[in-house]
Amino acid sequence: MATPKAQLDDFIDKYSPAVAREGRAALRRLRRFAPGAVELVYDNYNWLVVGFGPNERASDAVFSLVFAPRWLALCFLQDAPALPDPDRLLRGSGKVVRNVRVMSAKDLDAPAVRTLIATALKRADVPIKKASRGRIAIRAISRKQRPRRPLRAKARSATTGSPAIARSAPAGPTPSR
Repeated sequence: MATPKAQLDDFIDKYSPAVAREGRAALRRLRRFAPGAVELVYDNYNWLVVGFGPNERASDAVFSLVFAPRWLALCFLQDAPALPDPDRLLRGSGKVVRNVRVMSAKDLDAPAVRTLIATALKRADVPIKKASRGRIAIRAISRKQRPRRPLRAKARSATTGSPAIARSAPAGPTPSR
């Protein structure tokens, strides 16, 4: 049986090379920001989600990295609407979860994003112990999944019925709880 790290690598490999590269770099950065975190991996119908928390309880996860076909999203999972966001980076209208779109792993180094991460970690219901040994826990793998790579323009226009709509449509739903 494959190790959890090897399984996670296989899940990431389903994405385009650009998204996979940025996703791996983003995970490395998030591991530095949350040393000792348990990474909860869900390869579900819509997305690949890697949650960072103090244990294997999904409800204790502080934030997660969501892989979509065209981008990544950093989701804040604990009372995100109350998270101070002076730079108005948080997206979505969820009552619990909000997110920041990540086009490049370097976006995570922006001072405003690092402040959001640090604040979320400080406010966590159950803190992540830095001295703990971080690990990866594969929590769910969906047999049926949406395509992990972007559909080409022709395929999109066939599903929307019009090339004009396909070009102006958002690249996908915003993850929310």
